[in-house]
Amino acid sequence: MKKADVPGKAFLTRERVLRAALDMADELGVESLSMRRLGSRLGVEAMSLYNHVEGKEDVLDGILELVIGEIAVPAAGVDWRTAMRERAVSARQAFSRHPWAAALMDSRTSSGPDRLRYFDAMIGCLAGAGFPLETVGRALSILDSYIYGFAIQRGNMAAEGDDRAEDRAGKMRGAAPDESYPHLARMIEWTMEHGYDEGTDFEFGLSLILDGLERLLPSYRKSGLRPRPFRMPRPD
Repeated sequence: MKKADVPGKAFLTRERVLRAALDMADELGVESLSMRRLGSRLGVEAMSLYNHVEGKEDVLDGILELVIGEIAVPAAGVDWRTAMRERAVSARQAFSRHPWAAALMDSRTSSGPDRLRYFDAMIGCLAGAGFPLETVGRALSILDSYIYGFAIQRGNMAAEGDDRAEDRAGKMRGAAPDESYPHLARMIEWTMEHGYDEGTDFEFGLSLILDGLERLLPSYRKSGLRPRPFRMPRPD
């Protein structure tokens, strides 16, 4: 048996514990995570895990950090719009791989280095493009609300077992007769005929947001508006 294949606490590391927890959350849902179950998955007693993590809350922070590490952050010198689009698409793909993560993003009060770097890079990208900090905060709030909300909605649909829009439309068709709901019936028929492209749908909404931000930018640059102090909102 190879050393790397030997189970037991002697070969536990924080990375191995968190990767096992990430796999469990992806397979069974984040609500399935417990120290006992995680220990069983790794072939050790739960108490052995505390040599590497402080407890379940630390595990949740750790696996969220792993997901954030998969998201592309704006690189220095990249056009702000390109960078925000790449970040948004990358985040959607990460949340598709880890459907539980979007709902957890704003509920955690602890931040690791990847999460801090993620926020810092986005703020720097928009501020460097000429947006005042007050607008930077609002822009990120709008973008994140869209990205997280899109991911949560798609995750909920997948959890219900109706992963295809055509299937959901077909189930709704019988409950929406033309004479009572003519507009809804037309939309159902269109969806059943043409299907649904998640990527195109996401890009459509993202473009609307980025177009709106781009229209604001010339006025900021022309006025030479000095940024007002921006404070991240405190969690309730």
